[in-house]
Amino acid sequence: MLANLRQLFRYRGLIQTLVARELKARYRGSVLGYFWSFINPLLLLLVYSFVFSYVMPRGEALATEPYAVFLFCGLLPWTWFSSSLSDGANVLIINGNLIKKVMFPAEILPVVAVISNMVHFLLGLPILLAFLLYYSLSLHLSELVWFPFVLAVQFILTLGLVMVLAALTVHFRDIKDLLSNILTLWFFATPILYPMSFLSPRAKFYMDYFNPFAHLAISYQEILFYPGPFGHWKWLLALAVAGVAFFVLGYWLFDRLRDSFAEEV
Repeated sequence: MLANLRQLFRYRGLIQTLVARELKARYRGSVLGYFWSFINPLLLLLVYSFVFSYVMPRGEALATEPYAVFLFCGLLPWTWFSSSLSDGANVLIINGNLIKKVMFPAEILPVVAVISNMVHFLLGLPILLAFLLYYSLSLHLSELVWFPFVLAVQFILTLGLVMVLAALTVHFRDIKDLLSNILTLWFFATPILYPMSFLSPRAKFYMDYFNPFAHLAISYQEILFYPGPFGHWKWLLALAVAGVAFFVLGYWLFDRLRDSFAEEV
């Protein structure tokens, strides 16, 4: 397993090519092409701004004004996370023709699924930052320095989950249908629509110890939305350790099931 893991870096050129292919395929036949990576987050944020400012004003009640921007701080990384899991669960099945090639490294396909969705997340960040500046929400360097670390923690945790899902979905196709329902429940069980302070002490306990994405959402909110200081760093460090451990476990499972992929896809 360690030998295969070390070789991941050697495949960076192939990963880059497959990510570019995935991004091109997503917008093939579209007039605006890659501009949709900017337009989609912009339209989404404008819709939320309208809905939660005029139709269902909630920001003042939750002390999260402007509420649409607060919501987007958690929703943008959640979209990266949930899309990576959904795409990654099916990535081996969709690319069955590649899996059957003897020399093709199957482990790079989950990596491609996570990176391609991360690109859309990064392209949506300028839209979020523009709205933060529009609403005069100041960004502090002491908090922004944590942003790359949060990004890295989310990447390694997401990749570990995708490794597990990709390996298991090949054998149990029901997982992809079950996953969509789990992600819906997971979304509402994460402080994205509401702040963590809105929860009861018992709910906070379950959120702290059983919902890893809650710590990512809170970290993004504290770095980008709230004035500071960044007080969630201890939970973030703990999640980083857990994320690395889960990635190793996920890669171990993927490596154990590797020989059965060609027969099942």
